[in-house]
Order: sequence, then structure tokens, then C-alpha cells
Amino acid sequence: MVDLTGLHKHFILEHVKEGDTVVDFTMGNGNDTLFLSKTVGESGKVYAFDIQEDAVSSTRKHLEENGAPENYTLICASHHRVKEFVGEPIKGGMFNLGYLPRSGRKSVTTMRETTMPAVEAAIELLAPDGALIIAIYPGHEEGALEGDMLREYFKTLSRFRICASEFHILNSPTSPYFFLVEKSEKIKIEQK
Repeated sequence: MVDLTGLHKHFILEHVKEGDTVVDFTMGNGNDTLFLSKTVGESGKVYAFDIQEDAVSSTRKHLEENGAPENYTLICASHHRVKEFVGEPIKGGMFNLGYLPRSGRKSVTTMRETTMPAVEAAIELLAPDGALIIAIYPGHEEGALEGDMLREYFKTLSRFRICASEFHILNSPTSPYFFLVEKSEKIKIEQK
């Protein structure tokens, strides 16, 4: 069977290496933050965002217990504010949209109003040959709407600058799926 989490890591590892700067846009319980931290190593940088203080605390504990290099900055703020905290190009980023797993608060979810500017900012920050993984959870209404919104947005991007792909399990329509967004190696970084 397809392991979507394994595919996320496979695609990130195609683009991210030791010493790179990366972002976990939705830290949750810190699993992606830990993966990114170990991938970029002591010479790399990881920025991780979540609006819930318990997510920040849980992630910090997870990183410490699992021997993550001290290369991370945990930020209790919405991911759409990424450019306030990250002022350099990034080689990779991961989004797990939805709610904090095991929190018991399914009403606190990512929202289209902040997800769209976060994804736009992530693409602007993305270095040539960088990649974003955006996991969608269509089993709840906002998750389905976020997926539809992003799919329509990605269709508008120049295929000469960005390659946007979608990965689904076809015979399980409410299962999570993800977008892979890759920036061309031939694009110069646009800094504002």
C-alpha cells in the first residue's frame, strides 16, 4: 500500500540537503519538524509555525527527546506570517493542513484565509530547485475547501516556473492527499 508520509519525505529529500533552510508551516506535534531538523543537520535552519502554544510545547519536547540538532526556531504564530520571521530563501517546506492531532480540538483548524497567503509566501521564499509538500485532509469541510482552493490556484501558475503535482489514492476519496510544488532550477530568486 502507498505510504503518503513516506512519499512526502521522499520528495523533500530530492530537494533538501544538509545546511539548507526549511520551514514546517504547521508544526503540530513536531514530526515534520524533527524530520526537517535531522535532514538539514547542525549547519541548517528550521523554522516551525503553529498558532497553538501546546503544539509548540509538544514539538519542543519531541525534538529534545529525539536528539534533534539545535537548528530550529519554534514560532507561536500563524503560518501566513512566515515572511515576518524568515528573511532568506528556503529549499523546502511542509504543510499538514487541518487540526492538531490528538488535541481533542477538531474545531481549531487551518483556514483558507491564512492558508492561501501562507502558500503564496512559501512559493515566493522557495529557492530554485526547492519543494513544498502540502498535505490536505478532505475528511472535514474546511480541509476539502482548502484542497479545492489550492488546486485552482496551482492551475494558474506558470509551468515554466513552478511544477505543481497532486497525489491521491483514487479509490478512497476522503483519504488525505498532497500537493508537491517544485520551483524550477533555472529561476533566479526574486527578493523584495
